Formats: sequence, C-alpha cells, structure tokens
Amino acid sequence: MFSTYIIYSQTADKYYVGSSSNPEDRLKKHRNKNKGFTNQASDWEFVFQKSFEDKSHALSYEREIKSWKSRKKIEKLIVESAKISG
Repeated sequence: MFSTYIIYSQTADKYYVGSSSNPEDRLKKHRNKNKGFTNQASDWEFVFQKSFEDKSHALSYEREIKSWKSRKKIEKLIVESAKISG
C-alpha cells in the first residue's frame, strides 16, 4: 500500500506534497530537518492522506497535486477530504 500525503507546518506556513509506502516514517524524516524543502521547520503534521494499491498511482496523484501550483486548490482538497472523512 502506498500513500500520497500533504503535510503542513504552522511555523513555515507551508504545505508539502509527497508519497510513501510508510508515511509515518516519512513524516519523522521530514521533522528531523534533513536537507530539502522540509528542513525549514520541524512541526510538520498530516493534513491529507490518500491510499493507493501501487506506487505508480500514488506518484501520479502526487505529481497531479504538485502541478496545480495553487495553495487555494490544495486547501480546498484538504477541506473537502475532511468533510468526507469527518
């Protein structure tokens, strides 16, 4: 099982989109301030997660979200997802 996820940092006021077979472990790595985009903060939290049967579908969805280049569209996805699951 693979997941596409969006994490948010209140400190940086940024979203990050990624995919992983182990999202919980990946979140720990994002919080450790390694090299890359997420090193600017350590308070990253999941705000969206969607599971897929295989890696190719998860990566495809990740690329689709990243192609939006729109914070408003990402926030709309998060809100709509919360309505469905909440």
